[in-house]
Amino acid sequence: MSEINSPDHVLAIEHLTKKFGNFNAVDDISLTVSRGEIFGFLGPNGAGKTTTIKMIAGLLKPDAGQISICNRGLAEEPRDCKQDTGYIPDRPYLFEKLTGYEFLQFIASLYNLAPDTFAKNTAHYLKLFDLLEWQHRLIESYSHGMRQKLIIASVFMLEPPLIVVDEPMVGLDPKSARIVKELFKSHAARGTSVFLSTHSLEIAEELCDRIGIILNGRLRAVGDLKDLQLEAKTEHSDLEEIFLELTGAYELQEIIAALRSG
Repeated sequence: MSEINSPDHVLAIEHLTKKFGNFNAVDDISLTVSRGEIFGFLGPNGAGKTTTIKMIAGLLKPDAGQISICNRGLAEEPRDCKQDTGYIPDRPYLFEKLTGYEFLQFIASLYNLAPDTFAKNTAHYLKLFDLLEWQHRLIESYSHGMRQKLIIASVFMLEPPLIVVDEPMVGLDPKSARIVKELFKSHAARGTSVFLSTHSLEIAEELCDRIGIILNGRLRAVGDLKDLQLEAKTEHSDLEEIFLELTGAYELQEIIAALRSG
């Protein structure tokens, strides 16, 4: 067994590539996420983050390379891999003519969640996200933030070994955002792996054990904060300075100076 497919790796990506016409959206990236690890996936707009996430979630087929989840190939065993993956998109699609509770029932049925686990977890997460009073109302009456909380609750309810998240805090109030961050930490402490894409460098720095930075479809750097500082040659810098250095955003200082001067 190769090192990238170690039993300790809940997610392994090897030489992953995706093209749209002549454009390389994701260009030969390889990385791993270990059990209980929160892995941050950062990059500028258009760098390839969402394309990568959609391939991990099984929504896009790679042109080359492979994805393994819990040591099973996604291409060879898609059903089992998807059963082991909870996906939280940045713009969740929900069935608006279902109630919140009916939606959770539907998701539980897709994942064959045991009835007693469903009852316990549903009650817990609906209460945690202040959705108990709304659980029997149609989703069409929910605000954007409530919809986001419902999709997050549906994923944590399943207790999957891998959670894949694209911008988890979009639309959340400060209380809910704090709860979500604590859920990531507590579930990771119990062995859940989290693959987290976000534009919030503060969230990434607070939560992530390691970070990968993607630029123009290629993995620019991977490691913990010290590794990234060494790569960027910016000792003692915070993640924002490291990110700007590694993504070549040198013109930012000139832009800031021009804005301040009016």
